[in-house]
Amino acid sequence: MITKEEVSELLRSTETYRVERTVSTGNMDKFCEAICAFANDMPNSRKNGYLIIGANDDGKLVGMKVDDALLKKISGIRSDGNILPLPTMSVDRFVFPEGELLVAEVRPSDLPPVRYRGRAFIRIGPRRDIATEAEERILAERRCSFMATFDATPCLNAKLEDLDVDYIKNSYLPTFLDDETLTNDKRDIKEQLASIHLYDRENDCPTYAGIILFGKNPKYFLLGDYVQFVRFAGKDKGGDILNERQFAGPLYKMLPILESFVRDGIITQRPVPESLFREKTVWNYPEGAIRELMMNACMHRDYQSNMPIRLYQFDDYIEIMNAGGLYGEARPENFPSVNDYRNPLVAEAMRVMKYVNKFNRGVTRVQEMLKDNGNTPAVFDVNTITAFRVTVNATKKDDLSKGTSQGTSQGTSQGTSQGTSQEAKTIEEKIIEFCKEPRSLAEITAHCGFQDKRKFRERYLNPLLGTCIQMTIPDKPTSRFQKYKTL
Repeated sequence: MITKEEVSELLRSTETYRVERTVSTGNMDKFCEAICAFANDMPNSRKNGYLIIGANDDGKLVGMKVDDALLKKISGIRSDGNILPLPTMSVDRFVFPEGELLVAEVRPSDLPPVRYRGRAFIRIGPRRDIATEAEERILAERRCSFMATFDATPCLNAKLEDLDVDYIKNSYLPTFLDDETLTNDKRDIKEQLASIHLYDRENDCPTYAGIILFGKNPKYFLLGDYVQFVRFAGKDKGGDILNERQFAGPLYKMLPILESFVRDGIITQRPVPESLFREKTVWNYPEGAIRELMMNACMHRDYQSNMPIRLYQFDDYIEIMNAGGLYGEARPENFPSVNDYRNPLVAEAMRVMKYVNKFNRGVTRVQEMLKDNGNTPAVFDVNTITAFRVTVNATKKDDLSKGTSQGTSQGTSQGTSQGTSQEAKTIEEKIIEFCKEPRSLAEITAHCGFQDKRKFRERYLNPLLGTCIQMTIPDKPTSRFQKYKTL
């Protein structure tokens, strides 16, 4: 809040666009219009505006007494709902020998235009007026510039020393800029980083993109900035934990470690007969598909959340989940054809470092790689608002030896072949086939060999809704008469 000495200076100030003096105590419309105009900050000075009650235009005090009722009345302007978006303001009383003043200090809004009863007021010098259409457009454009993505906002508690500046200068910048540009760039490191949005000049601190990508300890500033791997025994989280690891650190260090772990710790391979004299190597999961999904999780996750990226491995499937659902233009109905970037600076840096290409073909490539390896398609849960989840089923032994089974089918009975085919079916395929006739949740759960109906519905049924199966009573999802039927 402003000090008494600063109030004295404002009484004599010639900066009339940010000061309004009045002796009136009851003209609420006048006060609200002034506060609205200060919040809009048409000159874009980024300086606070002041409504001073108890002084004439020449700055002389009129000997007014400021009581609690007047303080409450002016303070109530902030939240009475007539000025939207709500202004950021504070109100105080100042006592001088000549009398008392009530001063309302108003900060410029980051979300203009601000309106009082539907009209946007601005100040033009000492005069208050209603904004024209062109002036409102200027305010709206300014609003867009303030609505930066999270990775572009300043990490106010961080300093330049919290970034790995040596790596940025010696490894990242040479891949981001050509040699001639680097040679001719004589600016200091802060200016160079600011030019690629890794540093905030105004607040003299790194942006969150800088911390996420090149911070020495990103988890200190973003508690959920890590990857949690858990290997469960069995097919759900109720099984014993066989292995657990955390991957943390700046992306430039963490991503290659994560790649190596996926390749060496999750992907397994074995030879499978392809013909009588030949074998081929098959994998439980195609390495490229899991890598692509993990890169997407790191690129698109909501870094404001304290939830880590979860990489959970079960006996026959992998589940990857990150905080933050579909973002921007991406919607469940247009996924994966349309994409958007929650963290555009992080995405661009990952492209420069050759981890992603930003061609919006990642999901398509994942499905192609899974198909080529003999896996069923990945199941994407895009209906959760706060998280994004994908499930990938491992290849099954019988799926991988179809060629061999066909080559030796003369020695295999029809009954055995049918049994093998049934065993190779995924849970999703069983649900789709079983629900050709309407079935209840209890019937489907029992048919697939599960007991916990709630977990089964969340894990298997919900991701299939709208694409493979439908409710018989869609208006009452929790009805006890609810059944599910294949589309």
